[in-house]
Amino acid sequence: MAGRGERSDGAFQRSSSRKYDGSRPVAHGVEARTKRGAIGRSWWSKELIAAMEQAADKGRLTRGRAYARSGQVVSMRLEPGAAIGDVQGSQLRPFTSTVTVRTLSEEAVGELIEQVRSSPGLLARVAGGVLPEELGPLLLPRRAGELDFDCTCPDDGWPCKHAAAVAFLLAEHVDENPLSVLTLRGVDLSMLIGGVEEEAPDDGDFYGEETELPELPVERFRPALDDLDPMLLRRALRAGGTDEAVVIRGMSDLEDLYRRLR
Repeated sequence: MAGRGERSDGAFQRSSSRKYDGSRPVAHGVEARTKRGAIGRSWWSKELIAAMEQAADKGRLTRGRAYARSGQVVSMRLEPGAAIGDVQGSQLRPFTSTVTVRTLSEEAVGELIEQVRSSPGLLARVAGGVLPEELGPLLLPRRAGELDFDCTCPDDGWPCKHAAAVAFLLAEHVDENPLSVLTLRGVDLSMLIGGVEEEAPDDGDFYGEETELPELPVERFRPALDDLDPMLLRRALRAGGTDEAVVIRGMSDLEDLYRRLR
């Protein structure tokens, strides 16, 4: 990340920031919903803010949080790799402030697709608007150079309070729409779903003609008459006036029939 925030003299940094403390009021600005305490309710927004706190000056982030709560952000939009906001400061025209998150490389997108493909039920959750936490290591900005701040204001701090305000509103946007993390990383949802559902390469034996099937199990034959009481069957046959020779022949025919059914 660039050296806008790198300062060896803390006193200079504080006096420099006071120079731009004044701001013009904004009517109908984009205000943070959280008015007290930390901003960010979901796991994703908290992790995003934690990543920013590791990279940026916490004092400037604090002033940016106050700007976000007072509605100094006139408007904000999200696009692949960036959250861009118009923030009213001390000058007549709003400043353009940008929070940049580096988009994923083709290799990183492939890792993301493979992770979703190999985890049962993960694709259905993502398609339903849920971003599972197990995707955090692949989607959150963790390495140097993946997160940056910029602004058209004259304050050379990194980040300035205008860009920090956009960052906090971005965190609240992630609370409402977790899939916006995909947008930040340059991953289109339909592309992700299509990549996960893509068929495996053809192995040349589509119908399985060369596949060796296991031998069928051998069932031990047991005539149904062996599981019955033959005396009950004999009594039923005799009840109709059948003589013993016919009964014996009928029993023999039934045994032969069961063997044929085998």
